Amino acid sequence: MINIRDLSFKYKNSNNILNNINIEIQEGETVAIVGENGSGKSTLAKLISGILKTKQGKIIIDNLDLTKKEDYKEAIKKVGIVFQNPENQIIFNNIYDELAFALKHLTKEETEERILKSLKKVKMYDYIDKDLYELSLGQKQRIAIAEILAKEPKYIIFDEPTTMIDSLGKEQIYDIIKALKKEGYTIIYTTNLVEEILLADRILILRNGQIVNEIKKDNLLSSVDILMENNIKLPNIIEIALKLNINLKEFTIEELINKIKNNL
Repeated sequence: MINIRDLSFKYKNSNNILNNINIEIQEGETVAIVGENGSGKSTLAKLISGILKTKQGKIIIDNLDLTKKEDYKEAIKKVGIVFQNPENQIIFNNIYDELAFALKHLTKEETEERILKSLKKVKMYDYIDKDLYELSLGQKQRIAIAEILAKEPKYIIFDEPTTMIDSLGKEQIYDIIKALKKEGYTIIYTTNLVEEILLADRILILRNGQIVNEIKKDNLLSSVDILMENNIKLPNIIEIALKLNINLKEFTIEELINKIKNNL
């Protein structure tokens, strides 16, 4: 479990980016953190992953306190983070070399096993001998995800992972997130793309550095007003339902999708 208590943060010579954040994320949960640009989403992701140091408040990962020096190294091993731009995460030209770099502490056999396994999970194994400059940005993002998976973290943070890639690449990333969710990974992702909130079990709305609302997926259709109040564009499926005068409160997301398909 990840337990965030009374977390505030500011960069040097700035006002607070985050203010008194309190979140519990259970094992196996998929949580979306949504909000407008500048709301503090990426800062929160970097704090949970240990890239930024917590100075005010606590982040506890499986009873390991990121603010304690003796816990920090073990805590960050449990968390992997995937960024917006995979080119900022990738160091080497060759795919195998890129994944192997993070596994230097393992034997050759263990390294190869993990690389094989992680590339298969993102459907990039056939590219193992390719150079990264030959790949599209979406394919590079899948390699960046494979690199994180090879480290075998318990928690994976996706920090707006589809912002820079095309629609096909987005769908491939969504499929990966769905598959990882089924495997039992705990997933946190930040986004301002409305369709992505449908992937989550729980949605946290971040505004001006504060969590202002929490919506469970089962309650999403009855919480449309909350999304609109926080300037979050509605997912297309909900907009279509409203135009068809469908009573959202009568359906789950899955039922709504099926009903709209049958009406088209």
